[in-house]
Amino acid sequence: MNRIFFILYFLFFCGISSAQDSLLTEDPPKITSVKYTEKDIQIDSESVEAKTFSKDYQKKYTDDDFVYEYKAPEKNLWDRFKYWLASIFRKLFSFSDPQASLNFVVILLRVLAVIVIILVIYLIVRAIINKEGQWIFGKNANKRTVYYSDLEKNIHLLDFEKLIKESLESGEKRTAIRYYYLWLLKTMAQHNYIEWDIEKTNSDYLYELQNPKHKEEFTYLSYLYNYIWYGEFEIDNATFNKAENRFKNALKTFS
Repeated sequence: MNRIFFILYFLFFCGISSAQDSLLTEDPPKITSVKYTEKDIQIDSESVEAKTFSKDYQKKYTDDDFVYEYKAPEKNLWDRFKYWLASIFRKLFSFSDPQASLNFVVILLRVLAVIVIILVIYLIVRAIINKEGQWIFGKNANKRTVYYSDLEKNIHLLDFEKLIKESLESGEKRTAIRYYYLWLLKTMAQHNYIEWDIEKTNSDYLYELQNPKHKEEFTYLSYLYNYIWYGEFEIDNATFNKAENRFKNALKTFS
């Protein structure tokens, strides 16, 4: 059995050797060379249009569709404040997620901003009407605030009869009307119709009056005072006498 296997192995080895020798002795196939001339070269005669990019071509590709790397924006101080406030409300009211609490904070801040703006506008308008109405609307406007000099800050200590007499002697009829008006406020305060305060306006005093007739009389006298004192004109004797008589009657009424 071993002899048979040895003989077969010897014959197989000899066959392989003879095949390798035959491959080495055979010549490689010959390839015929091809020669080309200038006639064989094809020339493209069509014109070629050069393509160029515009200078601002990059601006066309700034949309989100062309952004391949997303970078989260950096939080500024205001953003950090909103997130901090949102975390507090999330703990207090048990919001479902952080975004819900953040939305609530944004709405709350907007509402507060509107309230502050309205309050500031209200204070400015009130200051203009009560304090600065004279230079905003002119002297012919209906004044609601009485401006006091240092001498007039405590009307309870003034002798208005003497002051009116001195004003008329110097020809200052408008000043005399002013003293009549302050004298009226003093009389009304002394008899508890009003509570005099240097910061109050004519409207404040009118609100304190309870009797409709008193309200009507004080409204007219306030108009008369504003018209004469803040008017850009000198009053004649007839106008002054009419106003003086009306103030004297009012002093008797409130006495």
